[in-house]
Amino acid sequence: MSDYCDLAPGHPFHGPYHDLEYGFPVADDDALFERLALEINQAGLSWLTVLKKREAFRLAFDGFTIDRVASYGETESRRLLDNVGIIRNRLKIEAVIHNAGVIQTLRARHGDFRGWLDHHHPLSHGDWVRLFKRTFKFTGPEITGEFLMSTGYLPGAHRDDCPVQARILAAAPPWTRS
Repeated sequence: MSDYCDLAPGHPFHGPYHDLEYGFPVADDDALFERLALEINQAGLSWLTVLKKREAFRLAFDGFTIDRVASYGETESRRLLDNVGIIRNRLKIEAVIHNAGVIQTLRARHGDFRGWLDHHHPLSHGDWVRLFKRTFKFTGPEITGEFLMSTGYLPGAHRDDCPVQARILAAAPPWTRS
C-alpha cells in the first residue's frame, strides 16, 4: 500500500493510524472487533471519513465491547441510526451487531477472537475471504483483506522502505510466522 506510506505521515488522522496501528498485531478482542467494525463502515467511503468519525463510533458502540454490542436490540439499532456522528447505514449497523454475536460464539470455541484467527492462520487472501463470508456479515474481499492486513494477519500494510515496516517486523505479526 505504497500510496498510504506517502500520504499518511504527518496527516492529522492518517498519520497516527499509519504510524501506530496499521499492520501491527492486535491482541485485544474489543480492539479487533473495532477494526472489523470500522472496515465494514468504510465500504464505499474513504478511510479518512471513518477515521474522522472513529471517536463517535467508539462512543456510539460502547467502546466496541463485544458483549455489550452483541446484546443490542431494536432500541440500540434505532439510536445508532439516529446518531449523526457515525455512518448511518442500516446494513452496516446490523452487521456490526450481528458480528459481535458471532465473535461471542467464536470465543466460546477458541478462547477469543484472536484465537480463532490464529487457528485459521495462515490462509491465502481468497481462503480468508471465503471463511469470513461464511462466518460474518458484510465482509467481502476488500473488507476482509484490509481487516487482516491492518491487524497483521496479511502482509502489505507498509512498503519495505517505510520506517514503520521495521517496527512492524519487530512486533512479529502473524504473517511473518507463516
